Amino acid sequence: MDANHNARVLALADIDEIKLAMRKAGVDERGIEVMAPKAVHRLVKLEALDPRAANILKQEMLALDGEVAISKKVYYLTKKETTDAILLGTTRQYEELCAKMVEQPFGLAKVAEEIKKVLENYSSPSPVLRAGGHELDLGRRTHAMGALNVTPDSFSDGGRFFRLDRAVAHALKMVEEGADLIDVGGESTRPGAEPVSLDEELNRVIPVIEALSSKIDKPISIDSYKPEVVQRALDAGASIVNDINGLRNEKMVELVARRSVLVCIMHMQGTPRDMQLNPRYECLMGEIISFLRQRAQVALGAGVRRENIILDPGIGFGKTREHNLEIMRRLSEIKSLGFPILIGTSRKSFIGLTLDLPVEERLEGTAATVAYAIAQGANIVRVHDVKEMVRVARMTDAMVRGR
Repeated sequence: MDANHNARVLALADIDEIKLAMRKAGVDERGIEVMAPKAVHRLVKLEALDPRAANILKQEMLALDGEVAISKKVYYLTKKETTDAILLGTTRQYEELCAKMVEQPFGLAKVAEEIKKVLENYSSPSPVLRAGGHELDLGRRTHAMGALNVTPDSFSDGGRFFRLDRAVAHALKMVEEGADLIDVGGESTRPGAEPVSLDEELNRVIPVIEALSSKIDKPISIDSYKPEVVQRALDAGASIVNDINGLRNEKMVELVARRSVLVCIMHMQGTPRDMQLNPRYECLMGEIISFLRQRAQVALGAGVRRENIILDPGIGFGKTREHNLEIMRRLSEIKSLGFPILIGTSRKSFIGLTLDLPVEERLEGTAATVAYAIAQGANIVRVHDVKEMVRVARMTDAMVRGR
């Protein structure tokens, strides 16, 4: 009688899960250590390679039974020209490849270090962040940032919390519903929004932060790109800076470094006033990641501590509906940079355009984006509907993290 072997594909991408499956199959521990890295497959893109280096990479990877996809024109390029390459291999093949590149010419030793670093970043555990006297253990669970817009014209809740008493009451409610941190903003960043004066923004946010700092035992984030506002907010009790301008202001970089506070670096094409007029990209994820990498390097060079940096791809900030959907699909690529990821999809227009729904009816669409973002590696989700999204996060964590 024919045996029923019950064949199936194992949906395991994490090396610890792969090792556990091997142990359950009775594999020897020494064999597990050898074989497990062969089960994790990664695609790595390298940009602006010397064509001679690309050729060597391809030959060496082929010798390891891996592959390198390069332009068909690479053999005709001069040494002054460059090419991109997409490497296809297992973590074990990358280990062997990088070991062989140490003595190779054309900058391949540095390329090997970059490959090792992005692979390490991609799989590294989430850190514990420290904001003031608070700890945010991102490895244990996803954290919810409650959005508090102290503005008359924000796209989803403009005017609702413009008064001090209402703003404080709403923040207290969000904390009660499970918010891990509160993000206070005093200038609308909706598409087409006009900037507000420094004095007006200060008058909106500082009284709220001062009141909240004595009423809630949670970190407070200041959502502003103005160094003067951020400095006053930190003095008032904030311990996180959420900069939609991506630390492009030199004074902001110096301030964040000097005060040694958490900072979220966000990508935005253009400004809120013009960002949605005609957003265009040659390579969406490549440009976003390149920007975030460059700004993080500037911050580190200015003295910002590595453990104080968070990255945000800027959903809705200079992106079309299609751009936003692609960012969601490929969000995990940002893990290559080795920093925690914050994402804000709550009630945004790409949800409304997809579902043909107004702002007040985007709860389910937001829930889908929050769940998917967590599955793709998001550590912090910025939301308006805290109670519902905390529940979504907990359920998604249970599935993704197995806890």
